[in-house]
Amino acid sequence: MALETIEIETAPNPTASIIILHGLGADGNDFVPIAQELNLAAIGAVRFVFPSAPTRPVTINAGYVMRAWYDILGTDLVRREDEAGLRASHAQVEALIAHECARGVPAARIVLAGFSQGCAMTFMAGLRHGERLAGLMGLSGYLPLAALTAAERTDANANVPIFQAHGSADGVIPIARASASRDALIALGHPVEWHTYPMAHSVCPQEIADMNAWLLRVLA
Repeated sequence: MALETIEIETAPNPTASIIILHGLGADGNDFVPIAQELNLAAIGAVRFVFPSAPTRPVTINAGYVMRAWYDILGTDLVRREDEAGLRASHAQVEALIAHECARGVPAARIVLAGFSQGCAMTFMAGLRHGERLAGLMGLSGYLPLAALTAAERTDANANVPIFQAHGSADGVIPIARASASRDALIALGHPVEWHTYPMAHSVCPQEIADMNAWLLRVLA
């Protein structure tokens, strides 16, 4: 089933696309205001795509049904992962990328980005995509199925630029989990631009400015 999406084009005939995946319990509206703060005029027309995850019961939230890219089975984000949910959402993200390519934006002009669960899906899908992407932007999240990444990633994105950012006071996904993901990515040879900010599980103005600068570089 196709995902519900919100789309914003900065000008007609976009030549680049940025797909932004929201976090647990949010929806496609979540990052629209932040995207509107970006100034990417120097790279031409850009299409922002904000999909909404399917709804599902979330175990850690007592089975409450909410938008989620995959189930959260418990506080241990390493040993208890919803692999089936991750792989199902991976297929849906692949469909989003394919849709952009079908509309004339090549994979090399597509950035995949996400916050929290959306960050996990960005790394999950982006590292396994069969064509080189412009970049991966992971905010306040982590690398899922880390033990399988080396075997499943593609050569096409072996050196894709990665922007990874996290709050030093994040009480939802501890910064140690994010830094372990950073180290795993670097150990695999991925170029990671790492940023930390004095914030909780959130986004801050300096982070948006750093995101803007990075996007201008990878989409130049």
